Amino acid sequence: MDDKVRVAEQQDLDTLESLREADADLRLPAVVEPVAYPLETLTPVARQQTPAVGQRAPRPDGRLHGLGQTKYIDDMTFPDMIHAKVLRAGIASARIISIDVSEAEAMPGVLATLVGKEIPVNSYGPSIQDQPLLADEFVRHAGDGVAAVAAVSEQIAKDALAKIKVEYEPIEPVFDPLEAIKEDSIKVHPTASNIYASKIVKKGDVEKAFAESAHIFEDQYRTQMVEHVPMEPHASIAMWDANERVSLWSSLGRITLGRADMARVLNMPVNRVRMIATIVGGNFGGKNELTTEPVLALLSKKTGRPVKGVYSREDEFISSTTRHPFIMDYKTGVSAEGKILARKVRLILDGGAYCSWSETTLGKACILSPGPYNIPNVHIEAYVTYTNKTMTGAMRGFGAPQVCFAYESQMDDIARKLGIDPLEIRMMNAFEEFADSPTGQVLESVVVKDSLKIAADRFGWKENG
Repeated sequence: MDDKVRVAEQQDLDTLESLREADADLRLPAVVEPVAYPLETLTPVARQQTPAVGQRAPRPDGRLHGLGQTKYIDDMTFPDMIHAKVLRAGIASARIISIDVSEAEAMPGVLATLVGKEIPVNSYGPSIQDQPLLADEFVRHAGDGVAAVAAVSEQIAKDALAKIKVEYEPIEPVFDPLEAIKEDSIKVHPTASNIYASKIVKKGDVEKAFAESAHIFEDQYRTQMVEHVPMEPHASIAMWDANERVSLWSSLGRITLGRADMARVLNMPVNRVRMIATIVGGNFGGKNELTTEPVLALLSKKTGRPVKGVYSREDEFISSTTRHPFIMDYKTGVSAEGKILARKVRLILDGGAYCSWSETTLGKACILSPGPYNIPNVHIEAYVTYTNKTMTGAMRGFGAPQVCFAYESQMDDIARKLGIDPLEIRMMNAFEEFADSPTGQVLESVVVKDSLKIAADRFGWKENG
């Protein structure tokens, strides 16, 4: 047979086989059988679980930040979106006699107003629900919101606030936490006491240890209120859909807690509330709870339009949470060599007008107040009280920075008066492996002394101290 004929026949056979294979592929089942891939179980190595540690690992959002392309809430917009502003009380303590929003509602461009009595459940808070979204009976600090306006522009909404008429009956305020804790003090809330949380920790016998101490040191330390001042102020957008579900774009750092609070305040099932976390331009603990999200939601429901609300810098300072001011009394007994035998601490936390995260802050401050030192005898009392001041809440450390300032200041004073090197007195008293804390916790992986030694060596403490 001619070679060319053989080649042509072979090509025909190959073509026919390809067609058969293609037909067979088409007839394969629609669902392919799963393939079991071998998976190797990796056992993490201590301190090496994260390959990025010690490496130059770029943040996935770093380029967007650097180019100014990150979308924050104030960069977002929706069709027919309007803007909301909140009227602040401007008075520390008062009874609200009346709120008249009629002139504001009559302004061109104003689409809705809202007052506290229109909010289904007008109270919220992470632990104690003692804070109104909009005050409707009493004002307890100057930053309390009393009414809100939604308008087609921020400027119109702001102008409308000036048209709202609020009549107050002033009540004498209390600003000093030491006055507030007295039994006969002015009450910020209708309770028997302004003290709404306390904690006591005891270990050993401090009075006996004081009697056996060579030196007693007594000092009082105070810290001030601190505002977070995030680059991005509090901001949110609320929008309802046709199925009566509300969506909120929020700068909250804890959206799951915010979602539960939203459902409670709006008196609706939590599965009808959607919280969308956006890029947060600074939190530091100050964006851990609701601010105006429910107010925006109700204004959106009234108008049928998306509503955006952004705090001004003034709003941030007078209405958002701050770091707790502390008044701290420390009494410490030491031996002649500088060994701490006993420490007695009394903490008074200024909680401002509402609880917020004060209970958590109180607990952490109380437990940490003796410092990272092995002290056999400890007595700590801690109280948080209401005052007619800006509400205090979460801020980096939850009470730890305040007490750290106090106990380390006293350690320096003790070292100076006893003529002991400040590093030496800390090395003498610092926690070691398996030491027990004031609450009885046995400590493991304790590296206080190691850290002090490394820092001192790198600084050249002995040469430069």
